[in-house]
Amino acid sequence: MKTLTVRLPEPLIADIEAESRGRKISKSDVVRERLQQPRRRTAPLEAIADLIGSVDGLPSDLSTRTKHYLGATGYGRKRPR
Repeated sequence: MKTLTVRLPEPLIADIEAESRGRKISKSDVVRERLQQPRRRTAPLEAIADLIGSVDGLPSDLSTRTKHYLGATGYGRKRPR
């Protein structure tokens, strides 16, 4: 095997070290496993699921009347320079 040196942020190093100690394997093995795992893509809805409904004061029909509300706020109009 060849050696590769990388610089990692402290929180990631701590996470790798903790997993290494917990599983009683080397840090290199943890890193190798993580690099070999296929990257899971998060569905767009899953990425923002915790934000849905978290903004107070918005109209309940915003998603169906978007153009109406944007027009009422002046969004998209040319402004004088």
